[in-house]
Amino acid sequence: MTSAKIVIAGGFGVGKTTLVGSVSEITPLTTEAIMTSASVGVDDNKDVPGKTTTTVAMDFGRITIDRDLILYLFGTPGQTRFWFMWDELVRGAIGAVVLVDTRRLADCFAAIDFFEHRRLPYLIAVNCFDGQNFHELQDVREALAIPDDIPVISTDARSRESTKQTLITLVEYVLSMRKPRAGAPV
Repeated sequence: MTSAKIVIAGGFGVGKTTLVGSVSEITPLTTEAIMTSASVGVDDNKDVPGKTTTTVAMDFGRITIDRDLILYLFGTPGQTRFWFMWDELVRGAIGAVVLVDTRRLADCFAAIDFFEHRRLPYLIAVNCFDGQNFHELQDVREALAIPDDIPVISTDARSRESTKQTLITLVEYVLSMRKPRAGAPV
């Protein structure tokens, strides 16, 4: 049995807690807190007006992919005031999912920069809000300036099967990066 740590990151209100909860085979640990008047002027929820809670530390879940692989999922907080926790959350991770809402594309740049700076493999998962993509995946790749070798896929954070496939795609991507290339010294 092998286990691996995966980080789920992205902007505020993009669906990280939903993703972890939809796929976890255990009751997920969440650190959701009700947004109070103290967050006015600190947390910008104008683009997610129905959002009344926020992750203040992390989300945690677990999924058994097959009899040989268990993934431990760590969802990051999305607000800048909690970013100090990201260094600890990524320690020991094999890769990350950057969850993207194309209606608020700029919100994912910080996560992409964070993983690139640390050379942690990641993929871009465009969350299909209302069951649809608002933009073509190639257009998202170009807008984010993501190299062709990094996967850019669609997912539905509410769907266990969609989320599970996203995690499998990430693991396959990480494994492909670790294989020696033809002709490369071993």
